[in-house]
Amino acid sequence: MAELTLFHNPKCSNSRRALEALEAAGAEFDTVLYLKTPPGRADLERIVGHLDGPVSELVRHDNRFKELGLDPAAYETPEAVVDLLVEHPELMQRPVLETADRAAVARPPEDVVASFV
Repeated sequence: MAELTLFHNPKCSNSRRALEALEAAGAEFDTVLYLKTPPGRADLERIVGHLDGPVSELVRHDNRFKELGLDPAAYETPEAVVDLLVEHPELMQRPVLETADRAAVARPPEDVVASFV
């Protein structure tokens, strides 16, 4: 198992850029296709606990978020973010990079990847 994990959505251009940057850097990493294999509660709690920025950054406020009638202000605590992403993994921001003690939403991908490798 690699020390670095990329939570990846191949349909996302930023996620593909992160994957390409990791490969170009020669980094060893595991890839989790989080829409096919959603992280469980324990995984999400770990990611949230390691997140470099505010936990609210882990939630996408896209059309699906709006369709569900959600309020961004309701998802600013670790517990609320984890509960939401357990139920709706498609709302997880991407890409996410994680090590044993650190996680970050990789935006912009190249800059964040550079800080991890």
